[in-house]
Amino acid sequence: MAQSNITILAALIGLIAFMAVLAILIDLYLRRRRDRRISQMDELEGHDFEFFCADLLRAQGFIDVEVTRGSGDFGVDILAEKDGVTYAVQCKRYSGPVGVEAVLRTYGGLAYYERMVGAVMTNQYFTSPAVEAAKKLRILLWDRGYMDAMIEENNLLANKDKRKAE
Repeated sequence: MAQSNITILAALIGLIAFMAVLAILIDLYLRRRRDRRISQMDELEGHDFEFFCADLLRAQGFIDVEVTRGSGDFGVDILAEKDGVTYAVQCKRYSGPVGVEAVLRTYGGLAYYERMVGAVMTNQYFTSPAVEAAKKLRILLWDRGYMDAMIEENNLLANKDKRKAE
């Protein structure tokens, strides 16, 4: 009787260990897949990044999303609306932190386009002076962490990959 209890206990321990290893492997696979999708955002060129951001805003429920012309846009790349609030959004695909100039240009574009809210979207993060200026000027800052969460929530890059394959 004792021998069968030991055998059962050993089988249970083996099963638990197998399930733990399997869970770790699945988690690693999903993280790598997500990271690969998100890093694709960093490979986009400037105007393509603006269209990507526009798609992301649409997926978040924004309407009347319009990408402005490339030059002479007064610091605003996207005009959009959500819940009756109009937005002027500047998109910055950078390889380093976004500085205060982006905030100031968005503030100017906000007034020019007569929008209610200004925002800067980036695949990076913001410098301390940019954060300070944004607080004073009431400009929203949507950094990499915020964009990653929106991408994850909407599975946006995976959907783009599927459309390209079709």
